[in-house]
Amino acid sequence: MPIQILSTKVEPEHSGRCDLIVQRLTSLSRSKIRGLFDKGCVHINGRVCNEIGYPVAAGDLVSVEFDPHQGYKPKKKEWDDRTFSLVFEDDHLIVIDKAAGVLTVPTDHGEKNTLVERVSHYISYSRRKRLACLVHRLDREVSGLLVMAKNETVAERLIEQFKERKPQRAYVAIVNGLMQRDEATIRTHLGTRKNLDRFSTSESPETELAITHYKVTRRMADTTLLEVHLETGRRNQIRVHLAEIGHPVLGDPRYGASGSEHPRWIRQRMALHAQTLGFTHPVSGEPVLFESPMPAAMAKFIRAAG
Repeated sequence: MPIQILSTKVEPEHSGRCDLIVQRLTSLSRSKIRGLFDKGCVHINGRVCNEIGYPVAAGDLVSVEFDPHQGYKPKKKEWDDRTFSLVFEDDHLIVIDKAAGVLTVPTDHGEKNTLVERVSHYISYSRRKRLACLVHRLDREVSGLLVMAKNETVAERLIEQFKERKPQRAYVAIVNGLMQRDEATIRTHLGTRKNLDRFSTSESPETELAITHYKVTRRMADTTLLEVHLETGRRNQIRVHLAEIGHPVLGDPRYGASGSEHPRWIRQRMALHAQTLGFTHPVSGEPVLFESPMPAAMAKFIRAAG
């Protein structure tokens, strides 16, 4: 079948976005219309238009040259977002690598541009509006891997895995001081002060059991590189546990106070990164495992240690 050429002059009442004119001309789906723009099939006043939302005014000539039997799939758009990078995505969930300095969810202050908001924007891109469903969190100044669900059913299944301590979660941390033991387990009950700080205390109905396993990876001049595995995932758990044994995470003034300072750690972020995340896919039932590289700031600090 030959190429079809459809054209129209924009009426005053139809001025606005060019894609709406193309949709009236072709009666194609939104996806195929985006494909027409991507493939250079749309012309405005004789010139190719690749911008799907390009504004048109009364009197403009819009024409479309296309083969009705072609698919005209839209190009996959590159997603650029400073708050996260994409690690894995399917129809049910998304695994992302969170940047340090980004809130996972808004606090009572109602902050904008939080991670859950940005991921929701990403999964709604070129589709109907959808919200990312939160499964677990990372502290603001901590980077690394997080999984979010695309619907509540999948979220509930993932949350249940976390409640049952099934996911594999490993962090890399640089702490102040030289740790004597090569590996150990810290097991306490965490309480919460009025200012929301966490602390270890005796067991009670108001406390949460927190279990952290750590292993020394490298001892440097006055700091230690650790691999930390979470058995439970309480808020601020790693930070509290390491600070309470006298080895706060670098860059953590909340729990480390002056002990978290180091002359060579000049970053605003903490030296804590969620490096490994593994769980059972809630739909396929298959085990999945994801790795994230050590952040450049932490790698540079270690290299400089010699």
